[in-house]
Amino acid sequence: MKEEARGVWESLQRVFSQLGPVRLGSTIIFLILAVLIARFSWDTPLIQEAERALYDMRASVYAPSIKKDDRIVMIVYNEDTLKLTGQRSPVDRTILAESLETIDAVGAKAIGIDIFFDMPQDDDELLVASFKRMKTPTFLAYDDAATNPEIDYAQHEFLKGFIDRLAGTNVKPTVIRLVTDSDGVARRWSKLPGSLPPFFAMALAGANPKFAENTGAIRYLVPAVADTPVFDKIPIEAFADPAMAEALGPLLKDKYVIIGGDFIDRDRFETPVASVTGAVGEDKKMIGLEVHAHMLAQLLNDDKPSAVPPWTLWVAAVIVAICGGLSALIVGNSIKVAGILISQGLFFLIFPFVLHKIGIDTLTLPAFGWGLGWLFGYASVGSAARTINSKQRAFAQNALGKYLPKSIAGEILKHPEKLALHGEKRKIFAVFTDLEGFTKLTHAIEPEMVAALLNDYLDRLSEVALEYGGTIDKFVGDALVTFWGAPIAYPDDGERAAKAAYALYLAGEEFRKNVPEGVPKIGVTRVGMHYGDAIVGNFGGEGRIQYTALGDAMNTAARLEAANKALETKVLISREAMERTGLDWYRPMGKITLRGRSTPVDVFEPVPDWAEKERAAVTAVIAAHDKGDTTAIQALVAMIAEIGTDPEKKDLGLVNLLKRLQKTKNGESYALG
Repeated sequence: MKEEARGVWESLQRVFSQLGPVRLGSTIIFLILAVLIARFSWDTPLIQEAERALYDMRASVYAPSIKKDDRIVMIVYNEDTLKLTGQRSPVDRTILAESLETIDAVGAKAIGIDIFFDMPQDDDELLVASFKRMKTPTFLAYDDAATNPEIDYAQHEFLKGFIDRLAGTNVKPTVIRLVTDSDGVARRWSKLPGSLPPFFAMALAGANPKFAENTGAIRYLVPAVADTPVFDKIPIEAFADPAMAEALGPLLKDKYVIIGGDFIDRDRFETPVASVTGAVGEDKKMIGLEVHAHMLAQLLNDDKPSAVPPWTLWVAAVIVAICGGLSALIVGNSIKVAGILISQGLFFLIFPFVLHKIGIDTLTLPAFGWGLGWLFGYASVGSAARTINSKQRAFAQNALGKYLPKSIAGEILKHPEKLALHGEKRKIFAVFTDLEGFTKLTHAIEPEMVAALLNDYLDRLSEVALEYGGTIDKFVGDALVTFWGAPIAYPDDGERAAKAAYALYLAGEEFRKNVPEGVPKIGVTRVGMHYGDAIVGNFGGEGRIQYTALGDAMNTAARLEAANKALETKVLISREAMERTGLDWYRPMGKITLRGRSTPVDVFEPVPDWAEKERAAVTAVIAAHDKGDTTAIQALVAMIAEIGTDPEKKDLGLVNLLKRLQKTKNGESYALG
């Protein structure tokens, strides 16, 4: 873990140095700005207009539709009422007093009056008398000058005095103040000082703890049929007429009755559902009394959308900025890249609608801010990536012709950032090969034939190494040196390296079968493979640069290749490499001490044609030998006998293992001389 962390830190240091302080600083600033935009877009000028428009769209699309809410009835003063009474402001109180008598008599559930009585009138005594006789719980509009700038001191004093006269009656004060956003749209519940009486809807329906501190969205209802309003609206003069009152009275029994004005020039609000046919008036606005009706219905429905915790908005903002930055690093064909970018764009567009649909309060959800934050993250990281890529591509293009093997040239051109600009410590899978007896062969045949055979042989092995994604380090005579894990590392490097090691042996066998007539018999190809540390990078000086690997991994792999001769095996793989290949086709070949080394190595040989039980049998023998059971090697004797003594079929490696186990005990290492 420490080495991995060190590697990550070194990579970051290289990135920082390539960016430079100015570019790095600007990238960080833009990423921070991306997070802030994605978090505070509802409070940012211009951007908040887009957020409101998107919210209004969501609220309109998913507004609950209803044929009619029969629980609430609006009784209104309208333009006809003003003509009838000849009084515009304040409204006539006699007609209200007469109507209240009728409403109280029919047994309404509660009455709310959205009218301020903040200045004296001749008929005040008549209205006060009606209020004092009320049996129905009645709530009268109230506010104070200290928190509402629309009410002056004189108005407040008269209003307070009027309500004080009703102390001990069924008439209680309530606050009718509606709040709007800066664009004048009523989207949210009112947040009021705790010193004021309960809010209109809360007073009528009774306290609901869920709504006690609610400042979330108003859930407007929309008509299921365009010509049918959500709430009944009846002119107040109908109830002042005894003949009409007798007929209309039963419509109010056990219902919430709210009384207020319906005028064309005041107390009208824009709402998020203005685009829904039939939801608002011809001027696309809704009277304040109706806004209260929607809030009352929401409370009665216990329909409070779940609030989004502020910390999740911070988390989302960071994720959005990171996604934007990572998207700038996506590589591949244009269709793939376009698909990923379009899918993210659709997510930002659709996800807020999904949240709204499932009952999440998306008021203040930064939907547009997410998209803008993503764009800032994309632009900032994309700009930084282009700076780094331009430097690395220039280096890669200059270096390709000098030292990079063909196996990685194409990948480096696509991803120049993966090419180390200097030597670095890496974990690699190193593979060495050697052709037995080739040196002696060169003295027995013509030089032209030697060159032809060597080229053919190395071509075959190179094709195998390249097929399995190896980096060809060098050719040393008839030996091929390859490694996996640098300059580009992949999760399956171990598996591909192990398969390549065995395939290199098979390629050597195929070469032996196809040598021209007259050429002496050619020996087998031996292969060694190890996993460990190496220094990979540019070596050789200015005059001749070579990309190569140096270190323990390479040395151990070379010694394992040489150990095949003493152990009479074809391919030897160390335990360190075997455990990282993900393959199960190995048989253990004991513990040996390599030439020039003091630390023993557990070695294995790939036998893909063996059955699992056969490999398990050899594994059991080695395990028993490690515990001091010398009788366990009889199982090897039986296996060798079963194979037979035919030279073509005889398993020399297994015979050699038996001899070594007979010479050691308790899992001792067998030292190669």
